[in-house]
Amino acid sequence: MHISPIGNHLGLWRSPIKNLHRTLLAVPLLGLMAMPAFAQSADMKSPEEMKDMEPDALRDGIENRHPSAYYILAAKQFNAGERDDAVFWFYTGQLRYRTLLGCNPDLAPDQDPALFASLNETVGRPLNGYAFGDVDELSSTIEDVLEWDAAHANGYVAKAECEQVITAERAGLDELREMIVAKADEIRKQREENGLENR
Repeated sequence: MHISPIGNHLGLWRSPIKNLHRTLLAVPLLGLMAMPAFAQSADMKSPEEMKDMEPDALRDGIENRHPSAYYILAAKQFNAGERDDAVFWFYTGQLRYRTLLGCNPDLAPDQDPALFASLNETVGRPLNGYAFGDVDELSSTIEDVLEWDAAHANGYVAKAECEQVITAERAGLDELREMIVAKADEIRKQREENGLENR
């Protein structure tokens, strides 16, 4: 996982929405997203279209949207002060995007892999800076993410046809949760030394 457990980020409180708009402008969007050849009910809206949607509309049926939708929703919620919900959708999106990429290893590097990296940087950095300020809440949120993922369909990945990757990505996220729990005191101490809030 490309996540800083400390949350020592420059520009920590820069708006994820502004960062998101820069990302979507910087990455060519036409033909960008992996097309789910075997998914039955995928929503084919592009990230450019989804960034203009209201959060409630974006959340409705999100399980069938491209994984970038979760990042867009997370950025909107974070910017609106709904930070705990934003963390949930960010980690859900990261899990689903990693699964999509793992199930489609031949994607051109300047398409979905590039968008994934950009979203993790622009949306993920401020969210992680906030999330790691309460490691107990973050651990609980990751448990909720894994539960939600297991209970909901995935419009971009056929679970039956990509079971090995899904299992591995879910295990990786749970390992992150276990690391957070095991190193909670160390994370708090390092954040304090870096002048970052512990809640």
